Amino acid sequence: MRLFLRSGCYGLAAVVVGVMALLGGCGGEEGGPSDEGTPAAPVTGGELRLLGRDPLTLDPACASDVDSANYIVEVFGGLVTIDREQQIVPDIAERWDVSDDGTVYTFELRRGVLFHKGDRQVTASDVKYSMERALDPDTQSTVAEVYLGDIVGAEEFIDGDADEVTGIEAVDSYTLRITIDAPKPYFLAKLTYPTGFVVDRRQVDGSTCFSNTNWQRRPNATGPFKLKEWDLGQRIVLEPNSRYHLGAASLGRVEYTLGGGSAITMYENDEIDVTGVGLNDIERVRDPAEPLNQDFHEAPRMDIWYIGFNVGTPPFDDPKVRQAFAHAIDKDKLIEVVLLDAVVEADGILPPGIPGFNEELQGLEFDVEKAQQLLAESEYGGPDGLPDMEIASSGRGASVGPVSEAILFMWQENLGVSVSTRQTEFATFLSDLRDGEYQMFELGWVADYPDPENFLKIQFYSGSNNNYSHYANSEVDRLLEQADTETDEATRMSLYQQAEQIIVNEAPWIPLFHDKFSVLIKPYVEGYTLPPFVIPRLRYVQVEE
Repeated sequence: MRLFLRSGCYGLAAVVVGVMALLGGCGGEEGGPSDEGTPAAPVTGGELRLLGRDPLTLDPACASDVDSANYIVEVFGGLVTIDREQQIVPDIAERWDVSDDGTVYTFELRRGVLFHKGDRQVTASDVKYSMERALDPDTQSTVAEVYLGDIVGAEEFIDGDADEVTGIEAVDSYTLRITIDAPKPYFLAKLTYPTGFVVDRRQVDGSTCFSNTNWQRRPNATGPFKLKEWDLGQRIVLEPNSRYHLGAASLGRVEYTLGGGSAITMYENDEIDVTGVGLNDIERVRDPAEPLNQDFHEAPRMDIWYIGFNVGTPPFDDPKVRQAFAHAIDKDKLIEVVLLDAVVEADGILPPGIPGFNEELQGLEFDVEKAQQLLAESEYGGPDGLPDMEIASSGRGASVGPVSEAILFMWQENLGVSVSTRQTEFATFLSDLRDGEYQMFELGWVADYPDPENFLKIQFYSGSNNNYSHYANSEVDRLLEQADTETDEATRMSLYQQAEQIIVNEAPWIPLFHDKFSVLIKPYVEGYTLPPFVIPRLRYVQVEE
């Protein structure tokens, strides 16, 4: 899912927009009640104080960024979820069966799963309604087709040729059958994305991604936490759902401060319990002699930060120009000098730790002579033949940050090209990005689920709505389509690796680096984990009184 937009502190399937977000100080087993949904005892646990940002949306059908997803996965739920061991586990569904041909999923829902308000139980028709609402073009979701489009009848429903999605069938109150268009090993993982989450039809009916959003201030959902308060720009407060079907949270309250001053100062003043560590403080907290060092934690993220090119727009319609720009960036120096080794260099698209990660992949290495030669060989004949160029990012301010500044300097120094910058408010940036308004852009993507399809198919398949580079290669499409339905895991991973190498060679993206969590956690906070992508995790946290 997710676009790494803004904060870089999220674990939607998520993307954080803008490489410069890093420079800020941003902040297995499933237990629970019986099948009858016996309410748990009232929760009186401690309070967890965090930093956060206003989400773009709390509508599961509409979420495409990390900040929004962080809240949504705590408040809402779907048929399945991902646990702390990164395994797909039951949520509203108690169990499921898959047909021998791999195309029909039959879910048995738990009895007694309740919406937050009242005593209404979730039924199969609620799940069907929620998925169809996400796919309904009137809802204006930009992501629903990406995650639910494999379902039979989804395309006809989106096109207005059908009144329902025929592949989603409420067999009875607690049995849901989903039929997909081909056996796809990753389909179940896609249902962990918010577009598959359950909403209350009586609350959301008629609302869209861009209107009628008042219900989001008090959503009636099924997740481990309820949204108690959202004071725009000030704070978000979550309180535990004492009737949560997988077991109530230990916390009594979670409060996000949406704004404020220095994050690390707030942490030192005991105003917050967890904070990300920005580059201004990273060397200090790494020092074993520093008192904060005992609270310091690092963990990998399953993400990629990159520069993307619109391959349909001059001069980046010529692959030699894109390759020249890639070879002109000294990533070693960028990471060591500017980013203080707080990230891991990226040669390809897939991050370490994800199935299919290829240690033998050949990236476009720093080579000034080769970069200059490729630019001279391009149809533009060298730097003097290039049109005006601009790189876009999400943000505000009079100047770009040090990462962008360093890259622009390298292009000037090594290629003799000048690139201007444009910073745009986040929501506008996303809209313009989808409309192909930019020549090139800074962006990031964090996994929604641990599968290479989530990176390669969603970002580079010619028919994908998330293909912001407008990249198209028939051989890449063929490899990705074949990998879609390949049942042998080793063969499937090999197909993705072949596709990835072609993509890297043709350079619709310049992969820059994979991020790491650099976080301070108070010693009295227990169970606060740093998963490599967004999952529900707050119900496992305890704060000692």
